[in-house]
Amino acid sequence: MRKSLLAATTAVVACLALTACQSDNDSGAKSPTTQAPTPPPTDAPGNAGTDPSPGAVAQALGEPSRTVGANTVGILEITPTTVVYLKDAGGQTSKYGTFAVVAMDEKSLSANPAAETTLAKGGGWYWIAPNGTLIAEGMGNASRVALGKYQHSGVIEPDTHQLRAKVFDLTAAQAKGGKLIYTDGTDSADRWSIPTKETGPQVADVRAELNH
Repeated sequence: MRKSLLAATTAVVACLALTACQSDNDSGAKSPTTQAPTPPPTDAPGNAGTDPSPGAVAQALGEPSRTVGANTVGILEITPTTVVYLKDAGGQTSKYGTFAVVAMDEKSLSANPAAETTLAKGGGWYWIAPNGTLIAEGMGNASRVALGKYQHSGVIEPDTHQLRAKVFDLTAAQAKGGKLIYTDGTDSADRWSIPTKETGPQVADVRAELNH
């Protein structure tokens, strides 16, 4: 029994010595290090990922779409009508180079008040850049833009409508046309193609509101 213990002890000591020697021999070598990638800022353009359905058909600007309201209450008819591109708008300067402002008319078509589904509830508005990158509404300095009479949110009462605008803070490449996508209370998405140049019947009016 004593011989067995001595043999085991000798083996452990030898192993420790060998490990120490190997550590001494490797002390001058630099082991490779892996550094975790730095996550983008929460308001970086493109923080929302990429287009989940790149092959989906998009409507033209000016075409209406009926959607279900937040919490599946009510029905909204949403019609994006106009897009303008500006570096400075509503007292703010674009953080990334260009504000894309999309004006729209929203109507409540049901007996109940209806509201948009928000980003926090898994819906809301996104800009899809030409390369498929998703940019959420209100990122960068977009949420600070004063929109004048287009500054509406919350519920829309039955049989009434509101003029609204969605603002996206984009890089020059992201602002070269794209798509607008809205996800409603049933997780159903509608999208519109957005021209590369300012288009729509309210261009002058939107610009006037943004340049007060």
